[in-house]
Amino acid sequence: MTDRKTTAMLPDLCALIVDDEQDIRALIGMALERIDIQCEQAANVTEAMALLESRNFHFCITDMKLPDGDGVQLIHHCNRNYPDMPVAMITAFGNMEVGVNALKAGAFDVVAKPLDIQQLRNLATAALRLSKVTGTLPEQCTNLIIGDSSPMKELRTTLRKVGRTQAPVFIQGEYGTGKEGIARAIHLLSTRATHPFITVNCDALQDENAAATLFGYCDDSGTLHHGLVQNANLGTLFLNNIEHLSTEFQAQLLQLLTDKKVRALHDAQEQDLDVRIISASSADLPALASACHFRQDLLFRIRVVHLSVPPLRTHREDIPQLTTHLLQTYASQWDMPEVSVSDEALQAISEYDFPGNTRELDAILQRAFTLMEGEEIQLSDLSFEPETPQGGYHSNSEAVGDLEGYLERLEREAIEEALNATRWNKTAAAERLGISFRALRYRLKKLAID
Repeated sequence: MTDRKTTAMLPDLCALIVDDEQDIRALIGMALERIDIQCEQAANVTEAMALLESRNFHFCITDMKLPDGDGVQLIHHCNRNYPDMPVAMITAFGNMEVGVNALKAGAFDVVAKPLDIQQLRNLATAALRLSKVTGTLPEQCTNLIIGDSSPMKELRTTLRKVGRTQAPVFIQGEYGTGKEGIARAIHLLSTRATHPFITVNCDALQDENAAATLFGYCDDSGTLHHGLVQNANLGTLFLNNIEHLSTEFQAQLLQLLTDKKVRALHDAQEQDLDVRIISASSADLPALASACHFRQDLLFRIRVVHLSVPPLRTHREDIPQLTTHLLQTYASQWDMPEVSVSDEALQAISEYDFPGNTRELDAILQRAFTLMEGEEIQLSDLSFEPETPQGGYHSNSEAVGDLEGYLERLEREAIEEALNATRWNKTAAAERLGISFRALRYRLKKLAID
């Protein structure tokens, strides 16, 4: 028996193929050897375990049904003993439940029969890229996952695990808990990090052009125009507020998850698509499915991995650290001096319930940072006003983009008028506008007014 520590130093890539059908093993071996991956073959679980002990493998692909066990048993064994080796599962075409169970057991991905050569190669290539994934949380997302409380530590650990699979993920959390940032973290921790991350706000897919926007369309000349789904090919599609997805779109999403195919509007041909689906909602999706307002089969398919994001009030010990981080971010982004927070103000922040969660804390601190007079935020600088009425949240800032643009234009006009009237004396312009000099500096940075 060869020492695994010795063989681990070999540069050659090797895959283990486990299937009781010799023709299937030969097909997979041929597909992988053409891309310089050596292959060892096993006809059952016993042979596979013996081979795993004999040398180092970089990737394993196994059938579900084996003479002396099943693929899920092998997946559990590999996850316990060889956690760095990705394992993919072969399932019968259309056997969605088996595929979902394999992903829940820790499979890297699932491939359906009849096997496609290019799909096998893409699967193996993606699995081998896992060794290059650092497992470190992306810096872009630290403002949403910051803190040393038990819920935050547990969330970071879960994200690292989830990033190593291709499984669909459902993120459940209240409004403002940072679900999109968490989805982006999963994407950046995965083998898809160099490919697109596309966000779709499902509550905005209500007009007559929604189908074309989401799935693309074929025009009268036969030219195919990609939608958001096609733009996410090889990457991640994040479906926020998925409870608002129409029945028609739910059916198309189910086909994409099951067959990895999509059909554009007015197109006769289906397109193969390799997309990871991450969805999110603040609603009780199982309850909606039970009431027939959401497809039960789609719910089963998107909730292979279920992440619950804790509301800010359940880990208040992280609020001081999060507050410091956000204030430092503002100072850096706006090229302004850093500020501190008085003990009285920090106590008030820490005791507030934050119905709008991290997003509301962000808004409160931005407002205080820009309107404060000194170099320390006082209690009087804080304004605790919930962003939406109590009872639920089902929208987000992206959904009101036109209104924000209109208000921004009004703000720009007022500032430019004040600057011109004072011959660009910023101190005088701030007095004319009735705001502090700090607030004016913030707005000049925000609106890119030189």
